Amino acid sequence: MNSSLLSGLNPEQRQAVTLPHQSALILAGAGSGKTRVLTTRIAYLISSGAVSPHGILAVTFTNKAAKEMVTRLTAMLPINTRGMWIGTFHGLCNRMLRAHFREANLPQTFQILDSGDQLSAIKRLMKAMNVDDEKFPPREVQSFISGSKEQGLRASEVEAYDPYTRRKVEIFAEYDAQCQREGVVDFSELLLRCYELLSRNAALREHYQERFKHILVDEFQDTNKLQYQWLKLLAGNNNALFAVGDDDQSIYAFRGANVGNMQELTRDFHVQNVIKLEQNYRSHGNILDAANALISNNRNRLGKNLWTSESGGEQLRVYEAETDVDEAKFIVEEIQQLKRDGVNLTEMALLYRSNAQSRVLEHALVSAGLSYRVYGGLRFFERQEIKHALAYLRLMENTDDDNALLRIINFPTRGIGTRSIEQLQEAAKMNSTTLFDAAARAGGKVSAFVGLIESLRSATRELPLPEIMDHVLDHSGLIAHYQNETGAKKRESEERLENLNELVNAATMFVHEAEDDSLTAFLTHASLEAGEHQAGDSEDALHLMTVHSAKGLEFHTVFITGLEEGLFPHQNSQREDGGLDEERRLMYVALTRARRRLYLSFAQRRMLHGQVSYGMVSSFLRELPEGLLHWITPRFSARKTFDTSSFETNSYVNAFASGAPEKTQPLPHAVWRIGQRVFHQKFGEGVITGIEGSGADARVQVNFKRAGSKWLALEYAKLTAV
Repeated sequence: MNSSLLSGLNPEQRQAVTLPHQSALILAGAGSGKTRVLTTRIAYLISSGAVSPHGILAVTFTNKAAKEMVTRLTAMLPINTRGMWIGTFHGLCNRMLRAHFREANLPQTFQILDSGDQLSAIKRLMKAMNVDDEKFPPREVQSFISGSKEQGLRASEVEAYDPYTRRKVEIFAEYDAQCQREGVVDFSELLLRCYELLSRNAALREHYQERFKHILVDEFQDTNKLQYQWLKLLAGNNNALFAVGDDDQSIYAFRGANVGNMQELTRDFHVQNVIKLEQNYRSHGNILDAANALISNNRNRLGKNLWTSESGGEQLRVYEAETDVDEAKFIVEEIQQLKRDGVNLTEMALLYRSNAQSRVLEHALVSAGLSYRVYGGLRFFERQEIKHALAYLRLMENTDDDNALLRIINFPTRGIGTRSIEQLQEAAKMNSTTLFDAAARAGGKVSAFVGLIESLRSATRELPLPEIMDHVLDHSGLIAHYQNETGAKKRESEERLENLNELVNAATMFVHEAEDDSLTAFLTHASLEAGEHQAGDSEDALHLMTVHSAKGLEFHTVFITGLEEGLFPHQNSQREDGGLDEERRLMYVALTRARRRLYLSFAQRRMLHGQVSYGMVSSFLRELPEGLLHWITPRFSARKTFDTSSFETNSYVNAFASGAPEKTQPLPHAVWRIGQRVFHQKFGEGVITGIEGSGADARVQVNFKRAGSKWLALEYAKLTAV
């Protein structure tokens, strides 16, 4: 075995890497080298002869993480990694279903619906079923279907106690039947179909259990119920499940992630030894001490404490602003100073809990001429022109794909109107055929479209993948459509043409990297990539993002903004069981993104949803040890009296296009009392729980039934007694 594999590992990392054949849970704290441990474990198993590359199954949550793992392994081992199964849950299930499509009752060239395609399919189905889309919003139905599947439930297994849920179950059943007819699967279906295949087919299950002696899982805290059940099926009674995760960074409960899977793993697999990776290689000591202190307030933790051999470093800098505009101004000034001190913009991140907060921050950055990038923008494979191009390719590959046909039958425009498409759908329904089959018999412009698809299929049958792409872009009319745009749309069309050219590049790179020239494989790759965002690094630009988007990233300097009750922690967390713990984990993730410098800021008042709202400092800030904080502004300073003139002329108002809210003469302080029921136009009914100030500065705290607790300035709130 190559002894250099283990050099440089700390004792806990080495213990994890060299474990015997047994299931294990590795509690890997932020910045503790979990990816290194995972990849070194695989390399150790192979180089020590414990298993062949063929016997490894490694599961990640993103394609980016899977690629990084393969790259690292290739550098560590002089072997071909292609025999190994390394990929995302969806990618690996797709691979298994492709290999056993007949047993899974799927066509060989089945296509994958991304989220947008799935929504289109649901809307089309609901229209055919005469379902009221106001009573049953399609996005809600989509969430219901995906959520059920992620719990491992088919429509027939969902418990429906009321007529509303029963109707959603009917739509779910019809949707599954429609997908089966058209030979398509959505993301949740990939996993559920694969789980069902292994559950009912003992021979196949035993084959894979015999093959994959070592199963390794990254980000285990993010697994949902079905993903864990799938892993248990593959592991059987004798295989080793090596799970790496951090319960303190479980922030995806809204997506179905179940942090309880970590506790279940230790029971189900009789894990004797939970190994904790607590040495952090990213952040200075003060940042880690603050994160440890914060997260210690959570219940039901498996428990660990991050530490570093580095110095304590700087204290966390805390800024209390009068308004969110002042908060943004302060942040811009600090960024400019850091830039002068030699810190690149790309090494800084500005985090916020909610997307709605970014507007004022962006305005300040634009005004200062600072380059920035909103991390999590529209993804390459989700751009309009790319989806059009892929729809042509999907329909060529599988003419049963009705979604693809509907997207492009009249794009670029070819005189096929809405009525023609409705007639086509009616004919297909009446004859129980696909839209393509109905179109072939329709005559006129509709059958001319069928002829176009057939000619594209015929002309590209023997061509390599990049040339197929080139031919389709040219002969479909997409290139000409965007080239012919003039006026205001010209610049946008030029960008779309660049993207279409990039699609050809993507096909070329795919063939090179995957060594697979098939159109089906590329379309699968495109669908799996659609859910992932790779930020470009072409220029030095500041990163703006929600805290959820920041997971897995790290920066020299991090600004955490809007640390006010109701914003962070978010007001929704008060209504959900375990909601505050999840918010605290989110704050823990935010804190541990910073390597060297960390700013925490909040505003006394901000404009939210067109209302001036007074904020109370976040309870999370109060949970941080005082000795770790450096207050740039006086410690929880006494609130200043905001008289009318100072508010009207303040830059705060100018930052909003809608201007200042209309003022009303505040009622005398004595009119309001704690416990009084009140009504607000936007927030509805509530009860006063606190009163403060007088005159123009009078404000009340109201606990609203729907909107939670809010501080409101009486001068602007227009409250009425109930």
